[in-house]
Amino acid sequence: MQGSREGPPMTSANDLDAFWMPFTPNRRFKAHPRMLSSAKGMIYKTPEGREVLDATSGLWCVNAGHDRPKIREAIQRQAAEMDYAPCFNMGHPLAFQFASRLAQITPKGLDRIFFTNSGSESVDTALKIALAYHRGRGKGTKTRLIGRERGYHGVGFGGISVGGIPTNRKYFGSLLTGVDHLPHTHGVAGNQFAKGQPEHGAHLADELERIVALHDASNIAAVIVEPVAGSTGVLVPPKGYLERLRAICDKHDILLIFDEVITGFGRLAAPFAADRFGVTPDLICMAKGLTNATVPCGAVAASTKIYDAMLEGADAPIELFHGYTYSAHPLACAAGLATLETYQEDDLFHRAASMEAYWQEAMHSLADARHVIDIRNLGLVAGIELSPRPGAATARAMEVFETCFDEGLLIRVTGDIIALSPPLILEKSHIDRMVETIRSVLARVD
Repeated sequence: MQGSREGPPMTSANDLDAFWMPFTPNRRFKAHPRMLSSAKGMIYKTPEGREVLDATSGLWCVNAGHDRPKIREAIQRQAAEMDYAPCFNMGHPLAFQFASRLAQITPKGLDRIFFTNSGSESVDTALKIALAYHRGRGKGTKTRLIGRERGYHGVGFGGISVGGIPTNRKYFGSLLTGVDHLPHTHGVAGNQFAKGQPEHGAHLADELERIVALHDASNIAAVIVEPVAGSTGVLVPPKGYLERLRAICDKHDILLIFDEVITGFGRLAAPFAADRFGVTPDLICMAKGLTNATVPCGAVAASTKIYDAMLEGADAPIELFHGYTYSAHPLACAAGLATLETYQEDDLFHRAASMEAYWQEAMHSLADARHVIDIRNLGLVAGIELSPRPGAATARAMEVFETCFDEGLLIRVTGDIIALSPPLILEKSHIDRMVETIRSVLARVD
């Protein structure tokens, strides 16, 4: 019949089967789905119109709050002007403008920007740059990569190899070879319920010397750490720890990589954790807050010495055989420029600093709440650790997450830890509501 066509039947718009959800117990979710349909400022709305306070910046990424007009309008204008342009052997003006603007806020000396599309890609990019850098300067034996236990560096094979979360690694074979791990800094005696940086544990950085002695510095390319480990439960570095890592890396000609996918763009009340701690790495991985999560985008900021050495030591016209189809995507660049302008115009990094003291005291007021065994905080991030149910690790925190959502609060849980990282636009009343809801839910959940 004219106008008809054969094909598979269309599924319902509300059919949940087709979408294989990431990092989600799919059967549990699809039995009791939790949906979000719109967002503005600090608030998500469900399809039923119920408001949910966002205490996690979406997924650590909506630092400037939802639906910022400047960012939205920049994306719309760019989509109408040019939807895509390749960056292999050609370019478009926004890519260079965005890189130049970003280089103005990265730590001094880290002013060469390589664009990716996610934090995972940024990590793999930084690792490859580290390996290529040493080879380009005639030190091709420096190939070993050092991560850290409980580290999260995305889900690429490079990232899970240097990462240290067992469930992210155990299903996927032998991963990259030539990788070792520093010990994590969690659970050091005397650090429980520390406010800000804990006092004890800087000595754990000295484990890098043991690894150097084991493998020899001539074989080690780079060390990668999150300045504050986020996805594993908000692990704040002990005082002096990052400084010690930097000194050991300098001593042995090892590159230091900071994974700032979470800690960048005001999360720690500074442009980057490197600024907050006064420790400058050789490479910084970023994503999430780079575009306020409106368009996927990541980046690696490299030191000028790395960039120059690779150009001078290249054995082919292309100095780095690496890149992505969507590197410096025009819509991402438009979103990123507008995001950086929004941070500046609203002075959001300083605003985060002005809220930090209130945030800290509010979070630690939960120290006497039911099930709480530790609280950690820095900037506008906090981890509230719960005692696990006997024989059912993670179950209590997951129930707290689901109950908080039902009560109109979006939190994040990792293991038995509640992680909070609200948009930098939050008010004291939002903090009060978060604390009240969490306390109430903890009192009711067994």
